[in-house]
Amino acid sequence: MSGRLFVIGTGPGHPEQMTPEALAAVDAATDFFGYGPYLERLQLRSDQLRHASDNREELDRAGAALSMAADGANVCIVSGGDPGVFAMAAAVCEAIENGPAAWRAVDLTVLPGVTAMLAVAARAGAPLGHDFCAISLSDNLKPWNIIETRLELAAKAGFVIALYNPISRARPWQLGEAFKLLRDHLPATTPVIFGRAAGRANEHIAVQPLSEADASIADMATCIIIGSAETRVVARSGKPDLVYTPRFMAGGKR
Repeated sequence: MSGRLFVIGTGPGHPEQMTPEALAAVDAATDFFGYGPYLERLQLRSDQLRHASDNREELDRAGAALSMAADGANVCIVSGGDPGVFAMAAAVCEAIENGPAAWRAVDLTVLPGVTAMLAVAARAGAPLGHDFCAISLSDNLKPWNIIETRLELAAKAGFVIALYNPISRARPWQLGEAFKLLRDHLPATTPVIFGRAAGRANEHIAVQPLSEADASIADMATCIIIGSAETRVVARSGKPDLVYTPRFMAGGKR
């Protein structure tokens, strides 16, 4: 008899940003699969088991969790943020599509979470107040020229752009190249928000104009939001500046 598989996100990292639905799934599961640092965010009982693996082993992790669920266990796959945004839900669906028939019979529940760009946006004001998109700068699963094309078209179309996976030891140059490309299509004053570890104790939020955006201050724990030509910065005396994108755009109605 098939068990259940929950796919959850822990949110940006602060315990209070994990949804009640996700917490209920944690309470119901017996076994937990995920990247070690994400699993460590959970307060598990002594009868609940962690199965940690490297962050680059998504399909193997999905297969192991599906096999256990197909054998009747209540299993939880854990992502950071939202499991459907550059995270484990897509890997689970891919594994089900290409795996044995028993995996298709598993009772699968994907639960929404709070993704990093929402946490960073909330800290800054409302930069996602109008149309926006999210792009991963990782070229592990897609070629860099596709990323460049998407960045260029998104900027030309007036989207605010949230960048995930901006930089790593193996990929130290992509973010600088992305800024260089976007400077050809956006005003120099376009605000760039660097949100590192949003919601955690070591949170750091910085805002720089695109002309001065410094890729070296980012790491893999940073989510970056690049405004559109419409995005504004509102200075406040004694308070952090607000960054927001108006609900109306040129030619639109208030």
